[in-house]
Amino acid sequence: MLNGVYRFKDLSGEEALPEAELIHRARKGDGTAWESLVKEHQTGVFRLAYLMLGNAAEAEDVAQEAFLRAFQALERFDAERPLRPWLFSITANLARNQRRSLGRYLAALGRFLQAEPEKIKSIETRISEKWEAESVWKAVRQLKDLDQQIIYLRYFLDIPVAETAQTLAIAEGTVKSRLHRALQRLQTVIEKEYPQLKEGRIR
Repeated sequence: MLNGVYRFKDLSGEEALPEAELIHRARKGDGTAWESLVKEHQTGVFRLAYLMLGNAAEAEDVAQEAFLRAFQALERFDAERPLRPWLFSITANLARNQRRSLGRYLAALGRFLQAEPEKIKSIETRISEKWEAESVWKAVRQLKDLDQQIIYLRYFLDIPVAETAQTLAIAEGTVKSRLHRALQRLQTVIEKEYPQLKEGRIR
């Protein structure tokens, strides 16, 4: 990223191009430009799908479908905006539909929720034990869909508030207030179902 503009090397590595230019070229049928965009964002898109579905094969299918739909709608996308929030929004919608059709719950794998002390004081900010990490995602998946999604975006994928707002199509202030409420509800679940996390030990 240079001066607030995303820049990428093309697949030959010969030149760096801003994201908006790659989008412009992809719209004109430049397959190499689109491949560069996919390569840049495919890991994040797959990880979000995997967090929401908990199955690698299903997440891969959703990621592929997300890029296909993004390409088909590329003409309507505002190239002055960053691409990642838009891709994440498409991915989240597809994953929700997939989960709903399969009747699945989240099976989130990723780093442990990095809780802000003033919002969830009783939980350690970094937990490495496998049992504790699994307990956290089990606690998160007991929350409502919107609470789960905002926690995954902000803490598991470490997406900034501004991009989270763009992904969810809400104001930045709304992100902060929803996140605060989601963390409070998560704390309640942990205190009730997983008190060992609050106490910082495994029984």
